Amino acid sequence: MVSRRIAVLSAGLLLGRRGSFGKASQPRTMVDFAVPKGACDCHTHVFGDVKNFPMWAGRSYTPPSALPREMAALHRTLQVDRVVIVTPSVYGTDNASTLYGLKARRGTSRGIAVIDERTPDAELKSMGALGVCGIRVNSPRGLRPLLEKALDRVSGLGWHVQVYSGLTEVAGVEDLVMRAPVPVVIDHVAGAKPDLGVGQEGFAALLRMVRAGKAYVKVTNRFMPSGKLEATGLMVRELIAANAERVLWGTDWPHPDNRSVAGRKATDVAPFEDVDDGIWLNQFAKWGGDRRMLVENPARLYGF
Repeated sequence: MVSRRIAVLSAGLLLGRRGSFGKASQPRTMVDFAVPKGACDCHTHVFGDVKNFPMWAGRSYTPPSALPREMAALHRTLQVDRVVIVTPSVYGTDNASTLYGLKARRGTSRGIAVIDERTPDAELKSMGALGVCGIRVNSPRGLRPLLEKALDRVSGLGWHVQVYSGLTEVAGVEDLVMRAPVPVVIDHVAGAKPDLGVGQEGFAALLRMVRAGKAYVKVTNRFMPSGKLEATGLMVRELIAANAERVLWGTDWPHPDNRSVAGRKATDVAPFEDVDDGIWLNQFAKWGGDRRMLVENPARLYGF
């Protein structure tokens, strides 16, 4: 077992330095608890070299590369054995970079693809053989028709549907989620804002879906804004209390910066945010994250 040290950090540094940027970050803080064997990082991305993995012309930002070997270094430091790789929006419906990551982590990885109505069943089958077990719906608005189509498309595959949308949109499809024939996974706590608390619009609906066992929710580092540690912890504990068997943990490595920044074009390279994922994992454990959320829930959902 790798020796562990507890980093002593000032309150100002506790959440990492989201204001500074650089290449894909690596943890600076060692984990300070016994990470259970089989722990899974349920939300990461791979960005291949642009020469081999061209990006979608309609993307809203352009990240640098973040390769499987860098991800492997992250997980060695965090003592995390398994990973879920999600196709990011910059590739549209081209899942080649995610499949590249799955091949590099064969046996310890699963993938979430992005498809459309033109994606043939044969492609779904071939992706499934490499570890893809779900599809992602990216929808800042107009979620209902997209979710309906996605649920129908995967209903016979044994896959699930992952939703990347806001709390209001997610609350608006509660009825669909409650009767969905496959699991539904909500990304990044549906963009909930910790400083608005558990009473913010849409959060009660999210809790109902989680409590009923109809939705999983991914608690990721994107959900923890700088300076909002206590507020974030309250929301995480609320989700765990609702149904610990439907909470998942993830890093969102390599922490792409997809914000709209004045003067920055979509084709300008936006460096990754500098985030300390060691702190994030430690905090999740302090808030009640345990073997269920790190090992058992991912194993059930992703088929490890």
